[in-house]
Amino acid sequence: MRATLESPPAHVRAAFGGRTGDAEPLPGTTAWRYGDLVLKPVVDKSRTLWTARALEAVDEPGLRVAKPVRSSDGRWVLGGWSANRFVSGTAEHRYDEVVHAAVKLHRTTAGLPRPDFPGRRTDIETLADKLAWGEADMSLDENKGGRWFEVLAGSRRPVNLPDQVVHGELLAGVLFDGDAAPGIVDFVPYYRPGEWGAAIVAVDALAWGGATIDLLERWAHLPEWPQLLLRAVLFRLAANALDPRSTRAAHDGLRAAARDVSAVL
Repeated sequence: MRATLESPPAHVRAAFGGRTGDAEPLPGTTAWRYGDLVLKPVVDKSRTLWTARALEAVDEPGLRVAKPVRSSDGRWVLGGWSANRFVSGTAEHRYDEVVHAAVKLHRTTAGLPRPDFPGRRTDIETLADKLAWGEADMSLDENKGGRWFEVLAGSRRPVNLPDQVVHGELLAGVLFDGDAAPGIVDFVPYYRPGEWGAAIVAVDALAWGGATIDLLERWAHLPEWPQLLLRAVLFRLAANALDPRSTRAAHDGLRAAARDVSAVL
């Protein structure tokens, strides 16, 4: 089922270089594909502009990046739409490769300026991030993750790594197409140590992807790994507890991840 009722207007499509005969809605999204071009409706202009600049700046041979495309008059956003190059593939259970992709990506984003729009966000994930890092405090539902959050939070220690722009949703956002390099098509920014992005991948894989504690051990050489894993699982526990739509299955997965993370602290 298509999430948007109409394709991009003809003048928008033409300005970005899309050809009418190539139109194809991308399943499960609000985007349309025109050959190697993808057009997406813009929900948050500030974030779209930042994402375009960030992805344009990523220069890593080991990653396929959905580079943004400017309109014929040089704009990233036109008529409520943005464009980027199509990157083929699907999310797969190739967890070590996703962790490695996170490490590569964040080495290239270390110099990006801190975006200002996340500071204005009031969504669940923003609050959960602050709770995980001890920058906010509130009671969490014990039956939805609050109990494990309380147990683990006491193990936090200072993390002596610089903050930088970090992608916080890579497990489902890295695309694989056979032997091709991992593909990156979006950016969900946070401002934390770079290896925290890899830690989130590992925690998500434990919680919901069937990964085992061996994944954590294989990446134990990353700096501050135990403390970053701790912040990652606290982040997911807090988000789950705050989300009125969270499920028992999600909570059960996080409890398993929390046990594995506690074992490496």
